[in-house]
Order: sequence, then C-alpha cells, then structure tokens
Amino acid sequence: MRRAGQVTREVLELVRSKVKPGATTFDLEKAAEARLKALGVKAAFKGYHGYPCVLCTSVNSEVVHGIPSPKRVLKEGDIVSVDFGVVVDGYYGDAAITVPVGTIDEKAARLLKTTEESLKAGIAAVRPGATLGDVGSAVQKVVEGQGFSVVRDFVGHGIGVHMHEDPQVPNFGEAGQGMKLKTGMVIAIEPMVNAGKPDVKVLDDGWTAVAADGSMSAHFEQTVAVTATGVRILTE
Repeated sequence: MRRAGQVTREVLELVRSKVKPGATTFDLEKAAEARLKALGVKAAFKGYHGYPCVLCTSVNSEVVHGIPSPKRVLKEGDIVSVDFGVVVDGYYGDAAITVPVGTIDEKAARLLKTTEESLKAGIAAVRPGATLGDVGSAVQKVVEGQGFSVVRDFVGHGIGVHMHEDPQVPNFGEAGQGMKLKTGMVIAIEPMVNAGKPDVKVLDDGWTAVAADGSMSAHFEQTVAVTATGVRILTE
C-alpha cells in the first residue's frame, strides 16, 4: 500500500504542476493518464461504477467527483480539487489536493489552509485505541473554528484491496465515540469543506456534487495506516 501511495502522490504532484490559468481540467486528465501509462499501473477511478476518467477535478463550488472536460477552462482565482487513486499489485492508494489557480482571494486561501489543517488534525488523532469519533471531532473543530462547514454527505473510508472498504470515516463526530482503531487498519481521511453551508447537491451528470449555496469548497485526502507506534501516512 505504501507503493500505491507513492504512485498516487507522484501523479498528484505532476497534476499540481499543470494547474494554471488557461489549462483545462482535461489537460490535467491527459497528464495523469500519460504518467500512469508510463508507470504501468492502473487508475482506481476509471470504470468504477461507470466513472469515465482517472481524475476527479472539482472547480470552485464543486465539492467532489467533477468530471474532467476540455470545455472546463481554469481561470485566475479559481481553486480546483483533484482526487486520484491507483491500484498497484492489487492494493489501492487514494489522495486529494486542492490547488489555487494563479492568485486567489484571501477567503479562498483561508479555506484551503483550513481544510488542509483539518486533515492534519484528523491524522494526528489516529493511533491504536483511538476512535473514529476522535478523528472526525478533530477535523470538525478545526473547520468550524474558522467559520466553515464540514460536508456530511461524503466521508472517508477504509481502503485496501478495494477502494472503499469498511469503516466509513466521517469528518465530524464526538471524541470517544465510534469504532476503535486497531493496528493494521488503513483508512482514507478526506475532509470536504464548504465556505458556506454544508449542504450539497448532485448535478445532472450524476457525478458532480456541488455546494448547494454556491460557496467554494476544498478537499484534501491522505491514506494512512494505524501502526503500533501511531500513524503512518502512505500517500505523502
């Protein structure tokens, strides 16, 4: 899973380098697909329940599962969330980043920083004997402390020989509640944070989820393992 995580990160960092005003989300898709082909590994998302691409590219108020398109041109001031996963030797890696397009405004910058900090807080709560409520509570406190909201409709997940495994890993909750984490478990923690209210709706394409109030949304994700000494981030 560490190998899968490393490939996931390599491709995400390549995609990050391609984000600029005038690029299309399909340009990002083509870059990711070319690198996957060169590495000889399989994308986790393409074909999953019929999803058509290797990346999810969600721009501005799009929360998750945005489909790359040659018609979607990135503009100065946009933010784009890129979610990506691979399969290496039968094991999955999954991670996400939100990238500024050129210079973004102060609120968008604070949204990105807060979402990334909330992910770090969730990861810091992972250790044997901790609960899923500890992880979700840690994420939620950071997000709501900055006046933003945690999306409830989509959550993190267990991951291993399948992309989505038990347990579900909410980005909200009460400390001490929920399943206890055990050595050897691997989970994907992925806060999705809206600048406005937490409600989302899915567009007519059946995939793209957007903030219902039109506010900007950010998404960061890491795949992490519970070890005897704490947490190991497999996708850094």
